[in-house]
Amino acid sequence: MKNAFWVIPCLMVMGIVYSCSNQTNEMGKTENTTLTTIHNRKSVRSYTEQAVSQEDLTTLVKAGMAAPSGMDRRPWEFVIVTDREKLNAMADTLPYAKMLTSSPAAIVVCGNNDEGNGGSSYWYLDCSAATQNILLAAEAMGLGAVWTAAYPYEERMAPVKEILELPGYILPLSVIPVGYPNGEFKAKEKYNPAKIHTNKW
Repeated sequence: MKNAFWVIPCLMVMGIVYSCSNQTNEMGKTENTTLTTIHNRKSVRSYTEQAVSQEDLTTLVKAGMAAPSGMDRRPWEFVIVTDREKLNAMADTLPYAKMLTSSPAAIVVCGNNDEGNGGSSYWYLDCSAATQNILLAAEAMGLGAVWTAAYPYEERMAPVKEILELPGYILPLSVIPVGYPNGEFKAKEKYNPAKIHTNKW
């Protein structure tokens, strides 16, 4: 009889955990919110003037740090940029990041390629995974973001390094403008069964 008192609390906890990753849609079917976020992610290049809180920016970076990393090296470094002059300076020098002039913030995902100093020669792979995590987190939080490349283009990496005063062994992979979407943006349908091969080409 004593054990019966644990049944209801246990069921409540199980229900909370389940509801965090699943939701019921209008048709009464259960949807996995993680998969929904993945399929709804889109590139957002126009933002409102609303500021993104430091707490939310930190949440995005924490999501980046949750990415997989070869040999658990975690060679990433993140620069949160909210200074208007620096955002505009990067917009002036990066051909595909002009939207930085309207974004209230940006996250620059960088990699440490100095293996003797906690880095990795595969930093760009780990930092790509971190970048994707940030984009998915932004989608889940109702924010807009877009991946703009610095690496492997030296003419893009150099000004970012200069503007942000990065050490020589810290290399910028991506510049992610972040803000609240200005308008409606829809994800592209990218599924292509022709790209799937089973056991052989």
